[in-house]
Amino acid sequence: MKILLDAMGGDNAPDAVIKGVAKAIKDIEAEVVLIGKEYVIKERAKELLGRDLSEISDRISIHNAEETIEMEDTPTQAIKSKKDSSMVVGFNLLKEDQGDVFISAGNSGALLTGATLLVGRIKGIDRPALAGILPSYHGRLVLMDCGANTNCRPLNLLQFAQMASIYMANTVGVESPRIGLLNIGTEETKGNELIRNSYQLLKKYAKELNINFIGNIEGREAFLGEVDVVIADGFTGNVFLKTVEGLGKLVKISLKESMTENIFAKIGAVPALPSIKRFAKTMDYKEYGGALFLGVKKPVVKAHGSSDEKLFEFTIKQAEQFVNHKAVDELKSIYESELNKEKLDEIKQYITTLEV
Repeated sequence: MKILLDAMGGDNAPDAVIKGVAKAIKDIEAEVVLIGKEYVIKERAKELLGRDLSEISDRISIHNAEETIEMEDTPTQAIKSKKDSSMVVGFNLLKEDQGDVFISAGNSGALLTGATLLVGRIKGIDRPALAGILPSYHGRLVLMDCGANTNCRPLNLLQFAQMASIYMANTVGVESPRIGLLNIGTEETKGNELIRNSYQLLKKYAKELNINFIGNIEGREAFLGEVDVVIADGFTGNVFLKTVEGLGKLVKISLKESMTENIFAKIGAVPALPSIKRFAKTMDYKEYGGALFLGVKKPVVKAHGSSDEKLFEFTIKQAEQFVNHKAVDELKSIYESELNKEKLDEIKQYITTLEV
């Protein structure tokens, strides 16, 4: 297996990328190809690690790309004009089967545009979406969509639920993941038009599409272990995601301040340190890697724009698991079947009755 990694994407690139690869390579079997300005990567690796990347592992290599897509670049224009950027080169290598998965922490809009235009959508999927992974009570929670599609239709949310179900079954091993629709209340009459119509669509077709739909779920209930996947449009999902990350940081800061407030607090915290460390690890979003872009023909992973070496390390490990479990192959098999085409036509016809 070969993991393609955008070495120039993200706020902390290439330093965090280089250090993350150096750590992750010890725990994975895949090769890792760093894509970006070769002379920059080599110089930074020597300064940061004290030696060449090739000396750390013969499974690390560099593929030169002279341009970089910046965070302020217009996504579509950047993908079309910066042909020798680390992101575009990465997508082309993935498309040409010179890699098995592509990871980038770069410009989110450009990443999603490039994945769709250069790698291509799986036939039958209306819109690919980002599946983010978050901590949950005694487990993990998938949030989909967490930022790819700010404007959605009921069909999109239905397919998000189906794609997430397939991903959870194939990669996480949850055979019948519980799917909840993020809403302001649990009643089916709550929410805006999109959510109400999506509820009716899920209610009607969930069983036929092997979706274990449990109904609406409020944000405060999402992490209590009663649901495995939360479905939302990309705008709502991204706000939810960023709020959760901010809350996690607040809890960790507040906990640290409380434990170091005075000498008595420090002494009292000593016996509880193992439990506190486990709790802090659970609350750390860096432990959960990047967001998977489900719905395109090849595996693509979006790492957080502010990823540090720890988050890159976990994202690389996550990407290897994603490829090994062949979730993309399963998605293609289901969505490109004749049976799915017939069902999709039926679903689109039913949606017209909801919109009247």
